[in-house]
Amino acid sequence: MAQHTRVAAEPFLHVADLSMRFGGLLAVDGIAFDVPEHEIFAIIGPNGAGKTTVFNCISGFYKPTTGSIALQGRNIARIGSHSVARRGVVRTFQNVRLFKHMTVLENLLVAQHAHLLTSFPAGLLKTRAYRESEQRAVETALHWLDIVDLREFANRESGFLAYGHQRRVEIARCMVTQPKVLMLDEPAAGLNPQEKRDLQALIRQLRDKHGVTVLLIEHDMSLVMGVSERILVMEHGKPIALGTPEEIQGNERVIKAYLGEE
Repeated sequence: MAQHTRVAAEPFLHVADLSMRFGGLLAVDGIAFDVPEHEIFAIIGPNGAGKTTVFNCISGFYKPTTGSIALQGRNIARIGSHSVARRGVVRTFQNVRLFKHMTVLENLLVAQHAHLLTSFPAGLLKTRAYRESEQRAVETALHWLDIVDLREFANRESGFLAYGHQRRVEIARCMVTQPKVLMLDEPAAGLNPQEKRDLQALIRQLRDKHGVTVLLIEHDMSLVMGVSERILVMEHGKPIALGTPEEIQGNERVIKAYLGEE
């Protein structure tokens, strides 16, 4: 009787032996984790732990010194941020990076430029295909402004929006590109308690209704514990724990890292 060997499914996002050296400083050392599709996965740790460096490697802003990063089995390490974004990995930053003098709608249209038929002749002649792609981009932008509850601000300059609203515009700007992986770098920074609760609900909605996988760096522990399914804890560039929120909350090594005990 023939035996069937069960082949393990390829992890959706696979990070292995990731290290990043800046001259004599080893900022990230031996980071490894897998993220299944549609998981909300958080990376936490004290300031200077190397969390954002890991994000910068995954999103293509840094080329890691060693290690591999694969999305759906395809290597995305060292291909550059634009190529990583085209593969479906998009991100926000610790500091809001909107085009402050553009309207909210224009910010979302700019983000879609890679999906538009914007060859020079088509744009110059305003061909039918060009006009149709432009209209689809506007409809997509307005759809996402509805989801983040900001449609009324579509024609307002983004630099004049309240900080919490700017954060939501950034997320909408990511989502108009139809990403597979949404990376949020401290999205709750500067938000009030109600805005943090709204953010938590939005993150869940993006995963549950729109099928995105979420990677999150965050210092707000109530948000992390409330929304994440698994958490990687880093200290001094190294991984010290990986598990569910319940496992992380009870981990003595994590508690010591945060309390600064020897």
